[in-house]
Amino acid sequence: MPTYTVTIATGNQWFAGTDDYIYITLVGTERCSERTLLDKPLYNDFERGAVDSYDVRVGEDLGEIVLVKIEKKKYWVQDDWYCRYITVKTPSGDYVEFPCFRWLVDDKEVVLRDGRGTHLPQDDKTSVVKQHRQKELDLRRKTYRWKEWQPGFPMSIDANRHKDLPRDIQFDSEKGVDFVFKGVRNNLFVNQFMHMFQSSWSDFADFERIFVRIKNTISEYVMQHWREDFMFGYQFLNGCNPVVIRKCTKLPDKFPVTHEMVSVSLERELTLEQEIEAGNIYIVDYEVLDGITPNSTDPCTLQYLAAPICLLYKNAQNKILPIAIQLGQTPGKDTPIFLPTDGQYDWLLAKIWVRSADFQYHQTITHLLRTHLMTEVFAIAMYRQLPAVHPVYKLLIPHIRFTIAINTKAREQLICECGIFDKANATGGGGHVQLVQKAVKSLTFRSLCFPDMIKSRCVDSKEELPTYFYRDDGYRVWEATKSFVSDVVNIYYTSDEKVQGDEEIQAFIKDVCSFGMQDFDHCEFPKSLKSREELTEYLTVVVFTASAQHAAVNFGQYDWCSWIPNAPSTMRRPPPNQKGITDVNLIIESLPDRGRSSWHLGAVWALSQYQENELYLGMYPDEHFIEKPVKAAMEKFRKQLAEITSTIKRRNEGKKLPYYNMSPDKIPNSVAV
Repeated sequence: MPTYTVTIATGNQWFAGTDDYIYITLVGTERCSERTLLDKPLYNDFERGAVDSYDVRVGEDLGEIVLVKIEKKKYWVQDDWYCRYITVKTPSGDYVEFPCFRWLVDDKEVVLRDGRGTHLPQDDKTSVVKQHRQKELDLRRKTYRWKEWQPGFPMSIDANRHKDLPRDIQFDSEKGVDFVFKGVRNNLFVNQFMHMFQSSWSDFADFERIFVRIKNTISEYVMQHWREDFMFGYQFLNGCNPVVIRKCTKLPDKFPVTHEMVSVSLERELTLEQEIEAGNIYIVDYEVLDGITPNSTDPCTLQYLAAPICLLYKNAQNKILPIAIQLGQTPGKDTPIFLPTDGQYDWLLAKIWVRSADFQYHQTITHLLRTHLMTEVFAIAMYRQLPAVHPVYKLLIPHIRFTIAINTKAREQLICECGIFDKANATGGGGHVQLVQKAVKSLTFRSLCFPDMIKSRCVDSKEELPTYFYRDDGYRVWEATKSFVSDVVNIYYTSDEKVQGDEEIQAFIKDVCSFGMQDFDHCEFPKSLKSREELTEYLTVVVFTASAQHAAVNFGQYDWCSWIPNAPSTMRRPPPNQKGITDVNLIIESLPDRGRSSWHLGAVWALSQYQENELYLGMYPDEHFIEKPVKAAMEKFRKQLAEITSTIKRRNEGKKLPYYNMSPDKIPNSVAV
C-alpha cells in the first residue's frame, strides 16, 4: 500500500498551536487520498513551534501531488492554528513542499498549491489548478473589500476595528496590536502632565521636565542647538521630513524677497539673482497648509496654523541656512518677511512657525498618506488579485506585513474623532482630513519613484548638496531593491509578452488605480504594464515605499520632534503680523501647553519604536519561495544591503549628527508602526 509521509510545521507565534482536529487530503493528478485525521496516540500534536510527521496510506498511487487540503475541526474549545508549511514525501522518495504561512480559524479549510516551479496564470494547464486559483481569488475578493474611509482619500480596508480584520493580517499578539497606542499613555514619564491642558510651561528649560528622562544622542543635540540656523536648515536634508526642500530657480511672486533684504546673509559677493542662477538658493513652501481649518476641539484653547514660505541659502561651507521667512501665502503689510537681521525673538518665532508647519506636513502627508495609506492600497489590491502561488504575491507579502492592521488601529485611535491627533495636533479635529484630501491631488505614481522624486526637486546633485544623506542612502537602497526585484521578475517572466499575458498582474495594477486610487485623474497611476522593466519599477515602488521610505520618515521622529520647541504639534497664538512685538513670553505662550506637549511626546516616542521581533529589509524567514534561483537572489540582496550598512556606519563614525534612518539594518520590511 503506497504511503505518503506528511510533515507539518506549526508557527512560533503566541497561541499558534491548536488542540483541534486536523484533517488532510492529498490531491494528485491521478486521484485524491481519503480525508485523513492527523493524530498520534498519546501525543500532543501541533504545538507552537512544532514540526510533526504523519503517514497517509492510500490504495493506489495518486500521481503527481499538486494540492493538499487542510481542514481544522473544533475539538473542545475553538482555537486558531498557524500553519507554516506542509511537506509531502511521496512513495518514490520525492519531496513536495506546500508553503502555507496562514492562520486556520473556526472550522476553516485551506487548499494549498505546491511551491515548485513557475505559477503564472497562463502557465496553468490543468482544470484542477485553474479552479483552485480562481476559488482562492473569489474568496479573497469577498474577504478583502475596498472602503472609502474619508472622501477623496485612497481607499482602505472595509473593517472598522482591528478584530474585524481577517486573521491572517491581524497582529500576532495583543502586545503588537496596542504597543504604539498604549505606549503613548503608559511608556513615558509624562502622565502627570497629560491632564494639564491650557497650562503653559514657564520657560524653555521647563520643557526638559518631560524631555530629560528619555533623551538620546541626537535629540539631546537638537535640544542644545535648536535655535541655531544651521540646525534649522540641516533638518530639511536629514531630519524626519527630508522631502520638501527644492532648488529655487525663480522667486515666486507671492514671496517678494529682495537682494537688499538678504545681502548680509550672502557670502559670495553675488546678488540674490546671481546666487539663484548659481544654484545656491533653495526654497520650502507649505502652500498645501493654506486654508486648512485649525483644531477647535478644545473650546478653551484656540489653535493656529500657518502656511509659511522659507528661503534657504547654501553657504561657502555647504551649510543650508534660512535667510527669509514669510508666514503666509499672501504678501503684504500684515505678512512681513522675517530675516536673520531682525530681533532674535522675531526670527526665532518665525523659525518655530516653519518647524510647526513642517511637523503637520510630515505627519499627515509624508508619513500617513505617502507611506501608510499607499502601502495599504497596494496590500489590498495584492490580496484581491494575486493568489498565494503567484510569484509577485510571494515577493510582496513580507512587505505588507501588519500594514493593514496598523492602519486600522490608527483609524480607531489615532486619526479618528477624539483620537490622538485631536488631542495634540493643530490639524486635529478634521484639519488632517482636509490636508490629506488636498495632498492626494499631487500624489502621482512618479512621485513615489525615489529617483524621480529627488530629481523633480532638483536636489539630485551630490556636488551641490554634499550632505544630503537621505538622498545618497536612498539611492543606494533603491538601486539594491530594484536589482533584487529585477532578478525575481526575470526568473518568472522570460519575456515582456509574459507580463502582458499575465491577467492577474494586470488586474492587480488596475485595481490599485481604478479602486485603490479611485481613478483620480491627477494620480497618473498605470492601469496596465507592458514590459518586465515597467513591472520591476512598479514593484520596486511598492517595496521601497513600505520599507525604506517609511523607515526614513518614521523612526527619526523621537530624535527630531521630542524637543518640542523644535517641532511644535500646535501653536496657541496666531502668527505675528508685524515685527518687533515678539518676546520670550509670547513664544512660550505660542508653544503647546503641558497637556498637548505630553501627548505629542508620547506619540513621537511610541511611533519611533520597532515592533517586537521586527523583520528588517532582506530578512525573509517565511519561505514563500522555495526555488533556488530566488534564494540566490535573496542572498545577493542581503550582501548588497550589508555593504550599504557598512558604508553608512563608516560615514557616521565620529559625527555628532549621524544619519542612519536609511541604513538597511534599521529598515523594517514593512509599515508596521
